[in-house]
Amino acid sequence: MSAIIFETTPVSFLSRLIGRPENPREALRPLYHAIVAVSRERDWYAACGVQDSVAGRFDMIALVMALALIRMEKSPDLAGEAGPLTELFVADMDRQLRDTGVGDLMVGKKIITLMSALGGRTGALREVMDESDAALAKVLARNVTMLEDAPRFALAVRVRALAVELAALPDGAVQAGAIRMGNEA
Repeated sequence: MSAIIFETTPVSFLSRLIGRPENPREALRPLYHAIVAVSRERDWYAACGVQDSVAGRFDMIALVMALALIRMEKSPDLAGEAGPLTELFVADMDRQLRDTGVGDLMVGKKIITLMSALGGRTGALREVMDESDAALAKVLARNVTMLEDAPRFALAVRVRALAVELAALPDGAVQAGAIRMGNEA
């Protein structure tokens, strides 16, 4: 009679025992899905003038992602989760690039460009969130693909409202992806 050997590490056993996912990204998947959902909300495009294009949609995912990362940085419990959340972003962008026909040799270069864009936007937002809506509107004008006649302050006001909403949420709600804008159900 042969014995069945279960390969398990102490960490995976403890993770299952206390109900935590083995992969830290899995705990953040609801947050990442919420980031994508919020970035697709109609008001960003209809009321705020974000261009409804591949570039505009990426800009919105990067913008909402940056706001979430900034919120996470302010929490001792969530600050360490920024890496796994960013890994979900990279995996999603990798899949999106491949789905649109980008070849294997170019995916890595494009991911580096997208990560650089996310990092730059996160840094720019981090610096300007405590300033005026006019300052925020300037940063957004440089970092978001907008329609020519877009109302610049509408985007700044909505971005600030999302940042305030994120700041008011408890850590568990952020991690669970409870980041819905008040006017979207």
